[in-house]
Amino acid sequence: MLPGPLPLPPIVLVLAGAVMISFSAVFVKLAEVPPTVSAFYRVFFGFFFLLLATLQRRELHRLTRRQTMLVLFCIVTFALDLFFWHRSILFIGPGLATIISNFQVFILAASGVLIFGEKIRPRFLVAVPLAFAGLFLIVGAGWGAMAADDRAGVVYGLLTALCYGAFLLGLRQARSDGQQTIFATLMLVSLGSAILLGGTLVADGESFLLPDLRAFFALLALGLFSQCIGWVSIAGAIHRIRASLVGLILLLQPALSFLWDVLFFDRPTDLSNWAGVCLTLVAIYLGTTGNRPRR
Repeated sequence: MLPGPLPLPPIVLVLAGAVMISFSAVFVKLAEVPPTVSAFYRVFFGFFFLLLATLQRRELHRLTRRQTMLVLFCIVTFALDLFFWHRSILFIGPGLATIISNFQVFILAASGVLIFGEKIRPRFLVAVPLAFAGLFLIVGAGWGAMAADDRAGVVYGLLTALCYGAFLLGLRQARSDGQQTIFATLMLVSLGSAILLGGTLVADGESFLLPDLRAFFALLALGLFSQCIGWVSIAGAIHRIRASLVGLILLLQPALSFLWDVLFFDRPTDLSNWAGVCLTLVAIYLGTTGNRPRR
């Protein structure tokens, strides 16, 4: 049987998952296919890896009505997350789209206070804007007058943040039940998302055919490392960490995506970009002890 999640501290697992998922942009860039196509194959290939793990571990069980509703909620929000994010990239580019989508940290922080009774300390309130300041320095985003396409990209980015935050909350709640396993939950989410995104491809008249073996293996790696291993690591610990802290840790993804862009694709980089990476990492460190549950 395939091994289960490693017995590591929950923060380490979420960090490891964030690092793994940060390679998503690398695989997508190597594939060189339309954005919805890469989103579809991410969950399509991820589904088969997760199905194999679920069957080998004999962990596919009938869901209760509550579990079914939570899984359906995760399917819809995750598929919409990918759908909106890839369209935001088309209009405003990956840098600004990534920044806006990571406003999920505010959604999770607010939910942590209003739903889970978490109490936020002042250092967390400092960490969040510090993290976003770092991200702005990383991508060098400007805030001049926006054209209609730019405004559409911002709207798509905000919708991405809303769906991403909702998905993380749904996944956290599904894992809190402790009955359905990580592999089975993510397998069902990947299958449902693949069906929804595949339907979008058909509706848009786009082809499922991949141009070459490079695209195939890049998207296969995207499904294995980003959708399967990365999310298994996060889902295995997300219910044991404060919701607001999960959102902040996941801000590591865009910072690392920038680093991989520099290392693998020779992205032009200046001192302000590196300062942004450092600010983001400092903010994440501050946030690890920035809030606590109410007693």
